[in-house]
Amino acid sequence: MLWVKAFHIIAVVTWFAALFYLPRLFVYHAMAADQAGIERFKVMERKLYRGIMTPSAVVVLLLGSWMLWDYAWVAYKQMGWLHLKLTLVAILYGYHWYCGRLLREFAADRNTRSHVFYRWFNEFPVLILIAVVLLAVVKPF
Repeated sequence: MLWVKAFHIIAVVTWFAALFYLPRLFVYHAMAADQAGIERFKVMERKLYRGIMTPSAVVVLLLGSWMLWDYAWVAYKQMGWLHLKLTLVAILYGYHWYCGRLLREFAADRNTRSHVFYRWFNEFPVLILIAVVLLAVVKPF
């Protein structure tokens, strides 16, 4: 089971790298003025979302579910920290989905938000990461 946990952590790190980088690309894309730059951002965003971010999220979900089923399910009712962690992870999957929606808006040249919006949007997964790591390590309740 340690192998599963190790690969789960690797997938989480990869997923978060993409969750941090894609909104940063949105910042630069929203600021881009030349057509060549805009097209370059579209390709980068699509490849990051489809080639790294979504596959990593799937691996996180599969391995996390495996660990939950294997050794956490028995005591799940007594682990309040895990309930909150899984809720935050579900919110993160919603963020992931919303990033995909934003990506499609950029791809269709329908973005209406400024780079300032994306700068703030980029900070959200940091807050989730801090909370999830603290919950998983400290297990406060």
